[in-house]
Amino acid sequence: MKNFWNELHKPIFILAPMDDVTDTVLRQVIARCGKPAVFFTEFTNVEGMFSKGERHVIQRLRYTEAERPLVAQIWGTRPENFFKAAKKLIDMGFDGIDLNMGCPASGVMQKGACSGLINNRPLAKETIDATKEGAAGLIPVSVKTRLGFRTIDFDWINFVLEQKLAALTVHARTVSEMSKVPAHWDKLKTVTDMRNTMKSTTLIIGNGDVKSLSDAKQKVAEAGADGAMIGRGIFDNPYLFSETIMLSDKPPEEKLHLLLEHLRLWQDTWGNTKHFPALRKFFKVYANGFPGAQELRMQLMETQNPEETEHIVASFLQSISS
Repeated sequence: MKNFWNELHKPIFILAPMDDVTDTVLRQVIARCGKPAVFFTEFTNVEGMFSKGERHVIQRLRYTEAERPLVAQIWGTRPENFFKAAKKLIDMGFDGIDLNMGCPASGVMQKGACSGLINNRPLAKETIDATKEGAAGLIPVSVKTRLGFRTIDFDWINFVLEQKLAALTVHARTVSEMSKVPAHWDKLKTVTDMRNTMKSTTLIIGNGDVKSLSDAKQKVAEAGADGAMIGRGIFDNPYLFSETIMLSDKPPEEKLHLLLEHLRLWQDTWGNTKHFPALRKFFKVYANGFPGAQELRMQLMETQNPEETEHIVASFLQSISS
């Protein structure tokens, strides 16, 4: 098996999968600003991959070569669909497959999927086995989960480690805690100790409340983990993975040119196939930290299409250069 995980330099820093955020466009922007060691897709439903609405679901799996190594993160309820999905993902050229066993969204959980699997170990095992069988040893299979359901549950972590996965990402909170309490990075140390005692080769990746690369390095070192997955931190700094560059240090012109680059990439990739307001959540990333930024941001949040957005940004750039 070609296991790209084993070729990575440690500590491994990964861009976390975020729904309706980390599509191919954002990943390309991040790759240009400062590339993480690994990219993950948005979580993709295996039932949807083989349904009538397949075309809309497969959008989530679009990528370019600039985003490698790229792991497809999948979720669902039926092991036979994980088996089929694994085969399809190999054909699509993905470098790895990750199983979402941690998303705390109630709708997903009520179906018994994602973090719902923490309370259903037989189905969790069947799901992992079916995915591995579909992957046929050609690409590595990993899992992302949480520390437990209502309480911290090391039995669950032990169970997942027994499945001989390439990597295990642990969001350092329980499902019930959502994101309401600080992440328990101290418990990641217990996870890595368990892994070491078992003499397991599974890589341990920590996740939760990581604000910067220096913060990630410290947390990873203290936990004895192999790396960290960082999500919301990129909203503060798209250059987060570059180590030395901060968006806050950039002049307004550079911030807004990056916004325009993001916008054009969006337009080239999605055209009219994606709902434009979904892009607005990124405007606050770039229109930030300079005189007039707040007013500009308010104008941008009202825009209905890329042309309007581009016009407002161009007018602002003109006003500060004159």
